[in-house]
Amino acid sequence: MKARSFQATQDGHLTGEMIEAYAQDGFLILEGYKSVEDCDALRARMADLIDAFEPESVASVFETGSQTHARDAYFRESGGSIRFFFEEKAFDDAGKLTKDKHQALNKVGHALHDEDPVFEAFSRDPKMARTARDLGLSNPLLAQSMYIFKPPHIGGEVNCHQDSTFLYTDPMTCTGFWFALEDADDTNGGLYGVPGGHTDPLRKRFHYQGDDLVMETLDDTPIAPDEQHAPLIAPKGTLVILHGLVPHKSAPNTSDKSRHAYAVHMVDGEAVWSADNWLQRAEDKPMRGFEPTS
Repeated sequence: MKARSFQATQDGHLTGEMIEAYAQDGFLILEGYKSVEDCDALRARMADLIDAFEPESVASVFETGSQTHARDAYFRESGGSIRFFFEEKAFDDAGKLTKDKHQALNKVGHALHDEDPVFEAFSRDPKMARTARDLGLSNPLLAQSMYIFKPPHIGGEVNCHQDSTFLYTDPMTCTGFWFALEDADDTNGGLYGVPGGHTDPLRKRFHYQGDDLVMETLDDTPIAPDEQHAPLIAPKGTLVILHGLVPHKSAPNTSDKSRHAYAVHMVDGEAVWSADNWLQRAEDKPMRGFEPTS
């Protein structure tokens, strides 16, 4: 099964064919959305951030299957900060880091778009604002951002999920903008999506219940089997747009190639943001749209 892809427009507007493909598939692949230079600048900035990061200060592992990181205050308080999360396989049985820190991280999140000027410029591109409006987000707000590494040999699997599980609004408006900062395909832990899967119900919600973060099952209908997942092939500079209800996943990276990516998740400010979402922002750091800071 081959997913459709399109060449991005220069100003970010979506053609009628693109909008139709997104409505049918629940995802949209736009090649050449960002330049190679833009991708390389983001990678260089992340390298600088890692250089300044001291791993001894925290050893938080991001584990997508059991959500064990949910008990960690370092994760819970990352909604308005820049926090570093390791791959589980980067540690030995004694809990000692066995890889160079540049090769050991799972991701960095979740407010790069607000807290770092290079990432903010990339994330608040007027071109992206145009695309968001064409998708139907009348008041797009940037809810979270993540730099995802998928390091060679140890890059972990991301199990099949729907983004609205984690960023819930009423009505559901969560939309993912996923950028391939390196070539991403079915050889190095690339994305897979279920075409048309966004027409199915939301299966789960990850949210606060009192002081605890819980994964609540809303609908136990099985997600489509593996053979119905299409590889979302994304050459460097590609934008993959993901509807909040479309099931998607990524395989482990057992190859010699890394698979750096950057994701921004948006919600519509006209919808009601669920107060029990895992992602919490301080009152003096509300979610913002594409307008520059004054």
